[in-house]
Amino acid sequence: MKENRITQLFGIKYPIIAGGMVWCSSWRLTSAVSNAGGLGLLGAGSLPPDLLREHIHKMKEATDKPWGVNIPLMNPAAEDFANLVIEEQVPVVFTSAGSPKKYTARFHEAGIKVAHVVSSSKFARKCEEAGVDAVVAEGFEAGGHNGKEETTTMVLVPEARKATTLPLIAAGGIASGQAMMAAMALGAEGVQIGTLFALSEESSASDAFKQLCINLNEGDTMLALKRLSPTRLIKNAFFDRMNTAEEGGATADELREMIGFGATRRGIFEGDIENGELEIGQAVSSIKAIKPVAQIIEELMADFEVTRKRLLNS
Repeated sequence: MKENRITQLFGIKYPIIAGGMVWCSSWRLTSAVSNAGGLGLLGAGSLPPDLLREHIHKMKEATDKPWGVNIPLMNPAAEDFANLVIEEQVPVVFTSAGSPKKYTARFHEAGIKVAHVVSSSKFARKCEEAGVDAVVAEGFEAGGHNGKEETTTMVLVPEARKATTLPLIAAGGIASGQAMMAAMALGAEGVQIGTLFALSEESSASDAFKQLCINLNEGDTMLALKRLSPTRLIKNAFFDRMNTAEEGGATADELREMIGFGATRRGIFEGDIENGELEIGQAVSSIKAIKPVAQIIEELMADFEVTRKRLLNS
């Protein structure tokens, strides 16, 4: 595969970014992705600042390839995370769930490359105004927190491409080389992949969560918690309680109280598959085995090349 603006921007072999996922994206997964030619991202959302620092130090020992940290700006510790990545000279930061203007200038002053995740072409334009280096257009097929617009990746990517001249990364529902090719045909120059890496051998998610996921079918995930922040969840007892409450008119504060503390940790990391909050993307229905990261990336690129040659010869 030829170099493009994404591989050049981040200094990576393949235009593949591993989403910085809560309770999945530890230093083991992140370094494995970077060592295999992609860009690994630590998921700061489930790491207190002291623990994030520890994972950053382990990353520096585990790889000499480019890597970064994903910072969800709605997290109460976002300011601490920002100060920490600057202090530790993290090379790349992906921000999400907030305004990219807040930290981009500070990150650039520290020599950090910045990408921001958006769910609409409107916010893609705002990213360019904020001066970020790349935009991630994430459709609502993605796992975890989604945009209120509920725009699919196939619709969002070409609209984002028209809205900005910045290097563009597609995310949401991408778990194959064929999907990578489709995203690039629509104007993306790279892909951010979450679900496929969340179910890798190196992911820090529990075995119970991974085993449940590889047995899911189409329709087994759905957006919920729309009064808080639309979140794609596996249908389980937790989902049923939240969905029933929301349909019954529960307020955002009432939903927060019902969720309580540590619901995603309980579900994804500790393996409570009935009463935990289980975030995963729609592409999960196509994943039927847990594989090492190196094999996942090798298969992605092989599938991409087969698809490219088939299209050229059609």
